[in-house]
Amino acid sequence: MTRNEPEDCIRVQDVWRRYGQGKRAFDAVRGVSFTVRRGELFALLGTNGAGKTSTVELLEGLARPHRGAIRLFGGLDPVADRSAIRPRTGAMLQQGGFISHLTVAETVGMWADLTAGSRSVPEAMELTGLSRRAEVLVQNLSGGERRRLDLAVATLAQPDLLFLDEPTTGMDAEGRQGTWRLIRQLRDRGSTVVLTTHHLDEAETLADRLAIMHRGRIATAGTVRQIVADHPATLSFGLPAGLREELPPGLSAPTPTGTADGRITLATGHLQRDATRLLTWAESRGVTLEHFTARPASLEEAFIRIAAAHGNDDDDRELT
Repeated sequence: MTRNEPEDCIRVQDVWRRYGQGKRAFDAVRGVSFTVRRGELFALLGTNGAGKTSTVELLEGLARPHRGAIRLFGGLDPVADRSAIRPRTGAMLQQGGFISHLTVAETVGMWADLTAGSRSVPEAMELTGLSRRAEVLVQNLSGGERRRLDLAVATLAQPDLLFLDEPTTGMDAEGRQGTWRLIRQLRDRGSTVVLTTHHLDEAETLADRLAIMHRGRIATAGTVRQIVADHPATLSFGLPAGLREELPPGLSAPTPTGTADGRITLATGHLQRDATRLLTWAESRGVTLEHFTARPASLEEAFIRIAAAHGNDDDDRELT
């Protein structure tokens, strides 16, 4: 990117995407607005059918929005200005379309020949952990190895803007960690990254900011800390049955909820205060809180609550 470009690499304003026409029309994306800052990793999350892939396809210029505007790099239209945008972007789709009887090295080499300013083939394979598989045919790669090949091709040009659609699907733990390191390296070198993933721990680990989509709309957006802060933390412990009605007064938590193994779980918006009160109460009575845990809400818990809260949203209005 040039230095005179604005801080927002992506700006999406009231974007809709419609499939079909007339009574059979379906709005998969409904009035979505967000920005992605230059040099940040932005994760787009959502339930199945939430509109994530439909939104990313609009960003990539694979379709025009039915209404609304998308601008990249300060003012370029993903469709109208595709020739100017394409050399500066990389995309890792959910499924690659590689020639099965070529080797890994041949495949990366072929794409490198088509990519301006490409890194070397050995470097691309080393970065994605494919060096030892260089002479293996694509058709003989595992699912995780194919995803690494997708990533090697998508990052050949060290793009200013990189789209990653479920980048670690099918990878083992080692492969995921290696992919995360590469994504961080690209971000740290100045690339802007848009990530879609079903692995919430992946988004929680990598994302600078994120948005959670549900039924074509953005239900919430912000940093992981901001989104998680809106949801209760939990205190969990085992307690002798005779003491379950004598929990200390003043806890901000609602009525305790029992679990299948007899543990008690308290939801609280004031984790430190309620944990202190509970531990002080137990100490004063000589009570042992078996397997006591105190933890803030996770992104997974926030995601589940958001999806449940919006699950009965019957506002299926159509764009006219």
